[in-house]
Amino acid sequence: MIMPARGEEETPAEAAPHERELSSRLVAADAIVVVTPEYNHSFPAALKNAIGWTREEWFGKPVGLISYGGQGGGIRAAEQLRQVFPQMHAMTVRDAPGFHNASNVFGEDGRPKDEEAAARAAKGLPGRLDRWAEALRTARARRPHGS
Repeated sequence: MIMPARGEEETPAEAAPHERELSSRLVAADAIVVVTPEYNHSFPAALKNAIGWTREEWFGKPVGLISYGGQGGGIRAAEQLRQVFPQMHAMTVRDAPGFHNASNVFGEDGRPKDEEAAARAAKGLPGRLDRWAEALRTARARRPHGS
């Protein structure tokens, strides 16, 4: 879900429908997967903006990162996001599949050209993300953030 930029004069009370939808999806989630391309050795500004619209929605939740790009497979974007999410009181799982030369891996429709290869690349992420989601869900229930 890519979001248009919000002007600095806007406040969260003036959130647009897509901002409210993002917020409600994050609140309902026990774990979050962020899929990002790499642009100029970083993640896109629209993603940074969308993360910035929210805060408490991320607290105590695990985040899985999947990146794609050129020869680096988006790894620099993923590594920079690892610096952002602790500020949101969220933690990233170590497994972060990156898809190198994305135009060769994904078709025009955005789907993998080789489903099995894509599944192999991401094989460890779902299980590890699920394990962290369970542990952190229990922790949030026992002791909400800030208490």
